[in-house]
This record gives sequence, C-alpha cells and structure tokens, in this order.
Amino acid sequence: MSPNGCYMRLGASTQPMTTAFIDELYAKRIHTTLRNISSPRQDLTFAQLKIYYQERGLELNKQFANSLELLTPDGKYNYIAYLLADENGVSIKVAKYGGKDKVELIENEEYGYCSLIKATNYVLEKMKLENVTKARVTSTKRIEKNLVEPVPMREALINAVVHNDFSREIPPVFEIFSDRMEFTSYGGLIQGQSLDDFFSCGSMPRNRELMRVFKDVGLVEQLGSGMSRILNAYDRTVFEISEHFIKVIFPFSWSDEKERTSFLKRNGDDNGDDMKILLLLEKEPDITAKKLSEKTGFSTRKISRIIKSLRESGRIIRIGSDRKGHWEINKF
Repeated sequence: MSPNGCYMRLGASTQPMTTAFIDELYAKRIHTTLRNISSPRQDLTFAQLKIYYQERGLELNKQFANSLELLTPDGKYNYIAYLLADENGVSIKVAKYGGKDKVELIENEEYGYCSLIKATNYVLEKMKLENVTKARVTSTKRIEKNLVEPVPMREALINAVVHNDFSREIPPVFEIFSDRMEFTSYGGLIQGQSLDDFFSCGSMPRNRELMRVFKDVGLVEQLGSGMSRILNAYDRTVFEISEHFIKVIFPFSWSDEKERTSFLKRNGDDNGDDMKILLLLEKEPDITAKKLSEKTGFSTRKISRIIKSLRESGRIIRIGSDRKGHWEINKF
C-alpha cells in the first residue's frame, strides 16, 4: 500500500500512485470505523462522561469500555474512547464574521480538548446565544422570531458532530455570518448512501458507537429523527453536499433583515461605525464597552462617543444598571 507497490495505467505507460490517491481508493473500498482505530493515547480517563451518564440516572460500571465499544479488537482504547475522554487533541471551531463573507473575522473560538459531549454542549450554548430573538410589533400583536429556527439548528449541529468523519482528524466547523449560519462536517455521504437515503429520515449513522453515547446522554432523542425536524422547517436546498463535506446553511429571517435595514435608513444611519455597534448590541445586548472595542478595533473613547450618540438619538435604550443591565434596540 505505497507508491512502490501501487500503479495506475496512463495511456501506454504505467505510473506509481500517490500516497493520497492510494488512501482515497482504499477508504472507498474498506470502511474503517473509529471502533477499529487505536486511540493515539492510552492513558485516558472518563470522569466527564460518567457525570453525563449520572445526570441521566445511568451508571457506568467497570465494564463500560466493553459495553460502549470503546476498545479495539486487541483490547486497546479506540478512537471513540479518545473522543469521549476527559482530555484529547480534538476541538470544534466556531467562527463569527462581520459580513456575508470571510473577510471580517470577529470571533474565532475553539471548544474542545475535552470530552466530545462536553464540547458539543458548549457549542450548543454558544449558538443559542447567537440565535437571538427578533421582535416586531404589529397593530394587533407582538411577533417574536429567532434568526434561525431553534430545533432544526440544534439537530443540524448535533448531526454535524456525531456524523463527522474524525478518522482524518478534521473536526466540524460552525460559522456565523451577518445573514446566515453554516455548519460543515467532513466526510460526505456514507459509502453506499444515496441522496434519497440521506433525506429519507432513516438512520444510517457514520459513527454508530458515538451515536449510541449521544443518545444515552440525551443529545439525540431518537435515531433518524434529526433530519425530519430539519426538513419540517426548511427544504433540501439548505444542504450542500460534496464528495468530502456536508454543509447546512440556515439563512436568517429576511423579513427581520429588511426591517433592520429599513430602520437604520429611516434613522439616518449612514455611518458604518454606528452600524457595527448597533449590530453587535443587537446580537449581544449585555456586551461591555471593552468587548466592543476588542471586536471592532475602535478605541474605548470612540465606543463611548458612539454609544452616547445612539442613546441621545433614541436608537438604543439601557435597561437596568450600567453594571448588570443590557441594551435594547429601539425600533421606531
């Protein structure tokens, strides 16, 4: 299984295959599960995993490594065990951008180097905070709506983690833009799986052992139910599937986006600096002036000047004390 022993025909000549090409062909022929891949470390501990099981009223006895299939056929900890251990080298990346492309990076955070269960919960909480609620007052009632439907967002996030192909040590990535959220997992469709199979809402887990643990700790409610919850709110066009990646793109509510743009125009906000501050206050109502300075690159003096101007014009309102309060955008 090296260029010295693998060749391919090119016209009338024979050429040695590259290592990458050999790996790709071999991966297509032999489905290597994480259960059969040895952990890069064998000094693993599982205190975090045991706590998550205890919270569900379950106990992990001394034979849990066998019962959860965390061992290779020769008795070593496998890669599933590595992902679920208290310490590992795996992290999930969350990036936030100021616009619709990747030019203006506002945040770049990593959640990991711990049990994948713990890292997933951290990312879930982060995305909940980012998925702010928009309010619109009509003549008869007040309508509130999240940027993205919460249930499909949660299901897509967990799917991106639990179905990711970790065998190439490529973690899932979660990105937030000004108009959408994108969740990207590595691996493409499972060998032998068609697009119809993918959208059928049946269960074809890439990492069966990992799925079982996620179900035990309550992150997955029912096998195969995640896709139906996503498709109940969005159509298939939110998915982009390539040979090696599956991406879910959740667009923000366009009505809310238009209302925000209209509001800013009506109030004469032609200043891009004011726009940046308003967007940040809208997404993080309890953000501090220091944090605003870090995210925008503006001096704290400039931040104070913009905040003062926005307050005096009535565009923002302070609710509560300076220390423990939060900002609200006043939509005239």
